[in-house]
Amino acid sequence: MGALDEGHFHEVLENGVELEPPQGIEGQPETLAIEDAVKVLLQGLGEDINREGIKKTPLRVAKALREGTKGYKQKVKDIVEGALFPEAGLDAAVGNAGGAGGLVVVRDLDLFSYCESCLLPFQFKCHVGYIPSGQRVVGLSKLSRVADVFAKRLQDPQRLANEVCSALHHWIKPAGIAVVLQCWHMHFPSLESFLMESNSQGWLKVLVRSGTGAFENDKGGSWSDFFSLLKFRGINIDNFLAEGSIASWCPSQSWSSLKGSSINGQLNSGMVTAVDSILRSLGEDPSREELVGTPVRFVKWLTNFQNTSFEMKLNGFVYGRGVDSLKANGEPGVNHKQEQLQTEVNLSFWSQCEHHLLPFYGVVHIGYFGFNPIPKSLLKSIVHFYGFKLQVQERLTRQIAETVSSLVGGDVMVVLEAGHTCMISRGIEKFGSSTATIAVLGRFSADPNARAMFLQSLPNSSTALGPS
Repeated sequence: MGALDEGHFHEVLENGVELEPPQGIEGQPETLAIEDAVKVLLQGLGEDINREGIKKTPLRVAKALREGTKGYKQKVKDIVEGALFPEAGLDAAVGNAGGAGGLVVVRDLDLFSYCESCLLPFQFKCHVGYIPSGQRVVGLSKLSRVADVFAKRLQDPQRLANEVCSALHHWIKPAGIAVVLQCWHMHFPSLESFLMESNSQGWLKVLVRSGTGAFENDKGGSWSDFFSLLKFRGINIDNFLAEGSIASWCPSQSWSSLKGSSINGQLNSGMVTAVDSILRSLGEDPSREELVGTPVRFVKWLTNFQNTSFEMKLNGFVYGRGVDSLKANGEPGVNHKQEQLQTEVNLSFWSQCEHHLLPFYGVVHIGYFGFNPIPKSLLKSIVHFYGFKLQVQERLTRQIAETVSSLVGGDVMVVLEAGHTCMISRGIEKFGSSTATIAVLGRFSADPNARAMFLQSLPNSSTALGPS
């Protein structure tokens, strides 16, 4: 099997199965409007919209956004009607379920939505429970499908839970509905804080719930039963209850202070107007209170990756110099017996996929042969310098390897592990999946023992690749 080019890398699923794009939307007015808006955004970042790897980005972004917000065109009625089935003994006149039936819970539905504050995707686990009534039950798959209808809209967690709960209660008419969402939102520091050697990327977590009927009382026995059935299968909600805070849900609320979020000191009004156009094309009202500041926040986020050259801070090393001290005990390639395998692992990074304008994030592991270790701060600066651009993972891995190679004389191996939000926002929804790429130079390219030695030094797991 031949190597994949960069443009095809993100179009392939696991096991070689290609992802089919949403059908029938190319050429539609809404799609074309989003494409035009994305071109404005790319040009505002200083990109060449005809560059290979970028020229199809407007269409890819349009497809992803329309797929991720298709819930605006879906109706709960069409899903639930015809999926209600008679079941004797479920009579609301006695107890919660006629004294014969009881709570039904569907757990661990992996879904995603787009955050209405920043337009970045967030993922969540949805747990839905209901108490049957009126001698009817609903097909269990419909609970997931109804939740997905509201997830595929611009959302915040509490409104999402409320809408799912209200819709199910209206169409199923049970004795009670319970909805619990465990939500994760990416929390990345600003460009400046990363250049100040911060590794503070992580996840904001929040748990929200909504209930009707028997679940209207937050302290009632029905909720106790519901949470017991979650914990019974090892679903950990305690961390969310202890740490989650809906007030701090979206980090975009603090983006107004980012120094790197303007162009020539002024926010690019054309880019803001372009995002406003995207919202309208998705079927939203940009004047809705929760969306009023969204275009500005998204542009501030995106301009972190503006195509300009900022100084790489090499902490006392002048680029192309300062290398002699790393080789002070010998010349590269001459006395390998004295050289040692040097490693630096779990360097955090984040970047922006140039194919879909969505973040990818993770860790970089660097190995090289040398007499002296490269300062960790220098390696972190190199990683961040190449991360803060529109990128693809393969290129990012290669660029880091080539730059480190110029410092140590050529013998370098880089492993980059990343989670891609485009993998969950384009219908794949493979939560927890990650992608690893490798670049080898010098001795590592020819010596399998050297590669094996470095790979064996890597940690067995990384907490930076996804929420927990």
